Amino acid sequence: MTLSVNVKAISTNVGRALLVNALFMLISIIVSIIYGYDEAFTPLTISFLITAITGAFPFIFAKGSSEMSMKDSYLTIALTWLLSFIFGMLPYVLYGGEFSLINAWFESVSGYTTTGSTILTDIEALPKSLLFWRSSTHFIGGLGVIIFLLIIIPGSNPLKYRLSNIELSSLSKDRYHYRSGTIVRVMTSVYIVLTVLETLLLWAAGMSFFDAVNHSFSTVATGGFSTRNTSVMYYDSDIINIILMIFMTLSSMHFGVLYAMVVKKSLKPLDHPVTKYYIGVIIVMAVLVSLSLMSDGQGTWGECLMAGSFQTISYITTTGFGQSDNAAWPAMANALLLLCAFHCGCSGSTTGGIKADRMLIAFKALVNDTKKRLHPNSMSRTKVGDHVISAELISSAFLYIVIYIAIVLLSLVALLLCGTELSEAFSGAVASLGNVGPGTGVIGTMGNFASQSVAAKIIYTVDMFLGRVEIFPVLIVVSMIFSRKDRF
Repeated sequence: MTLSVNVKAISTNVGRALLVNALFMLISIIVSIIYGYDEAFTPLTISFLITAITGAFPFIFAKGSSEMSMKDSYLTIALTWLLSFIFGMLPYVLYGGEFSLINAWFESVSGYTTTGSTILTDIEALPKSLLFWRSSTHFIGGLGVIIFLLIIIPGSNPLKYRLSNIELSSLSKDRYHYRSGTIVRVMTSVYIVLTVLETLLLWAAGMSFFDAVNHSFSTVATGGFSTRNTSVMYYDSDIINIILMIFMTLSSMHFGVLYAMVVKKSLKPLDHPVTKYYIGVIIVMAVLVSLSLMSDGQGTWGECLMAGSFQTISYITTTGFGQSDNAAWPAMANALLLLCAFHCGCSGSTTGGIKADRMLIAFKALVNDTKKRLHPNSMSRTKVGDHVISAELISSAFLYIVIYIAIVLLSLVALLLCGTELSEAFSGAVASLGNVGPGTGVIGTMGNFASQSVAAKIIYTVDMFLGRVEIFPVLIVVSMIFSRKDRF
């Protein structure tokens, strides 16, 4: 049996994604003109023309029905991301400099997956327009992780609801009974409002307007690309640090919670058990990291609290900004940061990683199972707040966590075979799969991935991709390709 594929449906949806990329390339060209036709004008113009023509091509020549099957939808999602990576690297390749082919690929994947790792050793040497394009890949990728999974798939297709349960767990959205189309509007409006508001606040706090826009793109997408070599540490401003911490936290929470707070003009939506658990984890980890820094003599209590809180939030929200150099931090503080990189933010946000929802479900299920073993005749059920968790959802959460850890371990082994040092390999695999960005050591908050081997960079980008699409869609596409029943 052969796998029937609706070429028109797939190509037109992928074409739409490429046209979105072309639009931001066009905006980057305008930025180049504003800054006096900087050195990236020609690379961006050529990239825009290639991307726009390719994106428009299916609408002119593709024939057939636009109705999509489940298999078409999965293939569309995978191809949309992969082709965005490829076309997104064009401005880098054409510009040259530090951007070899593999480095351009790494930077593109890191941008779209909102990971924020970089191969650049001198970020400030790049033209303004190319810096804007680099931040734009965060903006596109951050919104795309929600939009692509919900807007592409037909409304009557059961796949839409299955994918929604992967990206937005039923626990996370049980108070927000919106249709899929409404969810898209909610997510988009929250995303844009957060970006605009943060831009204005950062600008008022002392950033240039250009830097404020770029850092807002990175923050709300929980990405981490900065326009400065020393990231946020460059500004040496507590006000800017606090603004970024607030928006990193907001951007890592379920967007439905934020939307409900505005619509209801109430803080009551924060009473959601996942939200309370997540904020609690942030506070506890921030205090522990700060205490570790203080005991190591990293500065005054105020300095340690600021650095510890900022980096904890930066890692757990998967943003990856650097407010201080964690390469000089004690092992305990860095170990705690890596735990944050495993945990990560909430479903329904732009974060990667395992996510707070799954972690809470797993914890509650383990506690309930322990009670049952101690009291075999009890009828207790796994609950989070007033919400009874189904056996299917518990199984899905545990399965995802097991697969996630397995991928980290496989990546670790592969990186060690490539000659990567152990601590770098482990922290790099965790940070890449969690879409966090920096690891520890030379790939820490003030470091970069330039010194990593070509093979290691490829492994990191595979992890970034798996983390961004949450593993399952990729596994399904791979199984479709290699299955005898569904072979092309």
